[in-house]
Amino acid sequence: MEHIVTMNRAPWINYRPEIKVLDCTIRDGGLMNNHLFDDSVVKSVYQACVAAGIDYMEFGYKGDKKIFAPNKYGSWKFCTEDDIRRIVGENKTPLKISIMADAEKTNYHEDILPREQSVIDLIRVATYIHQIPLAVDMIKDAHNKGYETTVNLMAASLVHENELEEALEIFVGTPVDTIVLVDSFGTFYSEQIRNLSLRYLKAVEGTGKQVGIHTHNNQQLAYSNTIEAIIHGVNMLDATMNGIGRGAGNCPMELLLSFLRNPKFNIRPVLQCIQDYIIPLRDKIEWGYQIPYMITAHFNQHPRAAIELRESDHRDEYVSFYDRCSGVD
Repeated sequence: MEHIVTMNRAPWINYRPEIKVLDCTIRDGGLMNNHLFDDSVVKSVYQACVAAGIDYMEFGYKGDKKIFAPNKYGSWKFCTEDDIRRIVGENKTPLKISIMADAEKTNYHEDILPREQSVIDLIRVATYIHQIPLAVDMIKDAHNKGYETTVNLMAASLVHENELEEALEIFVGTPVDTIVLVDSFGTFYSEQIRNLSLRYLKAVEGTGKQVGIHTHNNQQLAYSNTIEAIIHGVNMLDATMNGIGRGAGNCPMELLLSFLRNPKFNIRPVLQCIQDYIIPLRDKIEWGYQIPYMITAHFNQHPRAAIELRESDHRDEYVSFYDRCSGVD
């Protein structure tokens, strides 16, 4: 009797050239130290991104100095042209430079210069659901100035289904290049990432726009959720070196590059940067999975309370924190 073996396809052994990787080490990591990184750290991350073949590096925010006192924050809260050029010069490399512009926290008309006057390539507009009209104006402003643009709809886990549908429809009607699915609270599981990825992808179908993913590691799912999004066609991927980022941190860059098969990526410079510059930061900054971050994710809450707990004298009092988040006490 003839024995027939049916082989399933194994797409993970190849790569999808459309995929772009964005490093947000300095921007998201800066949320844990008021963006007070030494230039040596920022330059090391920049050089590692260039050598590793990473597509974009996000330096920080375009914070409004009328809202954020410059004496309380480092350069990367404001990302002036002079500060960025101090690190990259004219950036005569394939790496593109990104900054984030928060709705209601950015003087975008004045602080974001026309593209021909800037070393920045990409403006990422971050918005909550109630700020969408302002975000739309910010997208148009950045696009008209000549920049690539994304829109990052934050706290997607709190957005009602009908609101999300409306938001995606509005974003598709703008000149934005990429719509980013953001798991701000690290609360999503793979099934939810799959469903949301498919919804975002359906919304942009036929428009030429892309979908991105930005995950947090509150439940140790940032990496696996990023892979889940990749499987379903999401092409712009956020990650940070050694997962550094707000609270529980983000999808680790070294894991992501080890998963992607595109030969243009080289993990070795990332490991060198982590070894020499990121790991020593652990003496000053705590990031990564901790039980309080799991608790806030479990209750679909912002991790700010967990961050405050970890900075207090009661950092390991998990039960009382659980009761407080659940509304028991």
